Amino acid sequence: MADADSPIQYRGARLELVGADGDGVAQRLRTLIDRTDGKIVLTNGFGIEGQLIAHHIFTEKLPIDVVTIDTGRLFPETYRLWQAIEERYAVRIRAIYPEAEAVAEMVADSGINGFRYATDSRLACCGVRKVEPMKRALAGASAWITGLRSDQSSTRSRVRLIDWDATRGLVKFAPLFDRTRGSIVAECERLGVPVNELHARGYLSIGCEPCTRAVVPGEAERSGRWWWEADDSKECGIHVADRGPGRTRAA
Repeated sequence: MADADSPIQYRGARLELVGADGDGVAQRLRTLIDRTDGKIVLTNGFGIEGQLIAHHIFTEKLPIDVVTIDTGRLFPETYRLWQAIEERYAVRIRAIYPEAEAVAEMVADSGINGFRYATDSRLACCGVRKVEPMKRALAGASAWITGLRSDQSSTRSRVRLIDWDATRGLVKFAPLFDRTRGSIVAECERLGVPVNELHARGYLSIGCEPCTRAVVPGEAERSGRWWWEADDSKECGIHVADRGPGRTRAA
């Protein structure tokens, strides 16, 4: 692990310790840009966290590539938000799609909704529709920006501002890692950031339509994802557990 008073050097990115440039989202993004050589990618699934980050990228015209994974099973509301974003900010969001042949083979093997019957089948579906397209979305990138927060679930409690994704060989940057959902909602309201209409109907974490339900007061934020599975540490496989040295405070 790097010394606490020294920078860490990852492939194409040099990220110093402690928030000399401030703790705001925009400041953190600028720090990442200033200290990264190479392409920076935000993957936005159109949840409220990704929307706040994308707002700063679009309004300040930051040199960050905004990409989404269209799994083919998204909510109609998500597609409406996608259109609203492009119209509001006069941008095009680059979409990455699953490989058609892989989807066809998976459906032929386990059925159109086979993911409901076994965790292995669900993980296979996520692998085809999300994990493999994510590999292409991040190809050639030096840094990957995510909307992860450390209070989203027990699995994500160790999320840090800066981490090293050893599987993909890039810096993983979570500018909202230390924020609460309430603070993000308030910031989006203050800035007029367009958000998914499903949030107002109790969908706090939004993924594919067949695998997402609304939560009720008192339920964990991500309990509406793959709710038929008993395991509390539910993930799709995109946010793998490989970890390297990182930082718990602002870059």
